[in-house]
Amino acid sequence: MSAQPKEAVGAAYSIDAMRYAQGMTWQAIEHLAQRIRPGMLESEARELGKHVLAELDMQRIWHPLLVRFGANTLKTFKQRSDGDPVLGDNDIFFIDMGAVWQGHEGDAGATFAIGNDPDMHACASAAKALFDRVQARWKNDQVVGQELYRYAEAQALAMGWQLNLDIKGHRVSDFPHAIHRGGDLGDFEHYPNAGLWILEIQIAHPSKPYGAFYEDLLA
Repeated sequence: MSAQPKEAVGAAYSIDAMRYAQGMTWQAIEHLAQRIRPGMLESEARELGKHVLAELDMQRIWHPLLVRFGANTLKTFKQRSDGDPVLGDNDIFFIDMGAVWQGHEGDAGATFAIGNDPDMHACASAAKALFDRVQARWKNDQVVGQELYRYAEAQALAMGWQLNLDIKGHRVSDFPHAIHRGGDLGDFEHYPNAGLWILEIQIAHPSKPYGAFYEDLLA
């Protein structure tokens, strides 16, 4: 494990427990996505997500559960949704979950398109594809955190999307990671070690009022 202060962990930290928490978070996202339907309010989907997490015996939520519909997919984590939109028959939404299992913080997010709008499906797919490119850069070239987001921005433009650089990844750990104050992955001046950082990708459609989000643990 790195001696970098921004990669400090608690005495209980285990990378296997981190991976378990991450796997459970993905399971929760998949269960919720399958239950979100056209005609549902954004607030209803969010409440449903809380029930899904409880069904999977999470210990606690460590960051507020987000579900964003339509134009709200352009909002960052800290921004409030506009209104309480109804999911349409051809629409796009994302889920962002942060919950604790085995004393460790899971955090994952993904975007889903429903209906037959090809641009929405392309946007949802592009967020995951861009994440995969940046993760491969981390894994294969062992670059610093700052370089990951420089690369992400260039790749997003090449793919025809706009990267939101107001979110640039963050720390996770045994709960609570916040005592370590690791800052943003995109500001980290060293090679980020596995099992400690969430890589966040948020893109916007170049001309339409929606975007897509994807995040996962660099592990």
